[in-house]
Amino acid sequence: MNEGLVQPFRHAAPHNSPMQAQSSGDWNSVAVRSIGPNVESKLPTDSPRPNLAPLNLHVPEPKYRPGDEADFSDIGVLPAGATPRPDSAAQASNMRDMVYGLVRVLDDDAKAVGPWDPRLSPDTLRKMLRAMALTRAFDGRMFRAQRQGKTSFYMKSTGEEAVSIGAAFALQRDDMCFPSYRQQGILISRDWSLVDMMNQIYSNKADRLKGRQLPIMYSTREGAFFSISGNLATQYPQAVGWAMASAAKGDTRIAATWCGEGSTAEGDFHSACMFATVYRAPVIMNIVNNQWAISSFAGFAGGEATTFAARAAGYGIAGLRVDGNDPLAVYAATAWAAERARTNHGPTLIEHFTYRAEGHSTSDDPSAYRSADEATKWPLGDPIARLRDHLIGLGEWSLEQQDAQDQELAEIVKAAQKEAEKNGILGHGMHQSFDTMFDEVFEELPWHLVEQRDQMRAERAASGIREGA
Repeated sequence: MNEGLVQPFRHAAPHNSPMQAQSSGDWNSVAVRSIGPNVESKLPTDSPRPNLAPLNLHVPEPKYRPGDEADFSDIGVLPAGATPRPDSAAQASNMRDMVYGLVRVLDDDAKAVGPWDPRLSPDTLRKMLRAMALTRAFDGRMFRAQRQGKTSFYMKSTGEEAVSIGAAFALQRDDMCFPSYRQQGILISRDWSLVDMMNQIYSNKADRLKGRQLPIMYSTREGAFFSISGNLATQYPQAVGWAMASAAKGDTRIAATWCGEGSTAEGDFHSACMFATVYRAPVIMNIVNNQWAISSFAGFAGGEATTFAARAAGYGIAGLRVDGNDPLAVYAATAWAAERARTNHGPTLIEHFTYRAEGHSTSDDPSAYRSADEATKWPLGDPIARLRDHLIGLGEWSLEQQDAQDQELAEIVKAAQKEAEKNGILGHGMHQSFDTMFDEVFEELPWHLVEQRDQMRAERAASGIREGA
């Protein structure tokens, strides 16, 4: 008998003989359970024990709510250059401290310092700055388009531009990206057509996805940009599977995927980590910790207990925690992880410590659940301003050039919008044939969908609805 699992019994009794519950000490009542052919035990029920304090359930609560003044002084921001840079071939078990550090390159004076400085050329830095500024201009105009009723939905990446653009510049053009819904900067970094992106947002007649995806859920094989899904973390196992296939075929391309910190609570995230570590998949798994999953703060995903990068240690995966508002740190960490993946040393998990400066989407009002001044009080600053100031410090840029570029990019986005709207906008109704809902899902349409399509056609014809209406 395991005495650690069964309460001591008072006396033995013949099997199946009656026993009466007795009251003694804190045993207000007892339950009778057979523990052997001739032995029964008395077990306590749910009655409280007066000599013990009651248990309390911890429910995470954000520090600041509407009306509060935000104060992030308790956040331990390590100085730029303080976190060491291990060899990309280092054993994951030898670099566990990295998940509690913070990779930073740009210091408070916008100078690049420390072992993670990627030493990029001024031309590359200017291209990164332009891509981030273009992404912000694109976001601003599409946000207004939603407010004007031209599309139903939009999500901005304000304050998080470095997460996608710093990574995109560190990856090869044909490395496969499995994004979440705030990585439009990847496509913009890869010089993808703004008109094509807007066509998808408007679900118009030129939409390559034929109106079958929620606006902003882009997909392009040619851009090595996997279909965005509204179901959280589904892209994680897909990215790992793609990376495993690339390795199995002897290819040289790697995969990268992104999710928010809230999505790390999904089962798909953990399944992906398991496969990635077992098969040493050449994949970079990015966690964008922007502090908020819609209106739920990071504590509901475990952010109070430890860093999100620390999830890597439990799976034996190399983990990094990065200043997500530092474009050079994001570039350097991604380049390190890409080298590790390409040299068959396995996956890397990167937590990007950043802040969602605006609402989750056009359907969200952050003033209902968080302090109004959080975005301005965030200690890691604006990624565009930080890279701009770095270039100015190098003597390779100026505020006048920045203003001129912002005006130029605003005109480029405006012209792209006018071109896309020639193909229609969502607010003007459907632009695709009903038949397209059955297309391009199966290579050969199965019989039951053929029946459904034919039934739809018959019902529309019987109602007098002409094709295209």
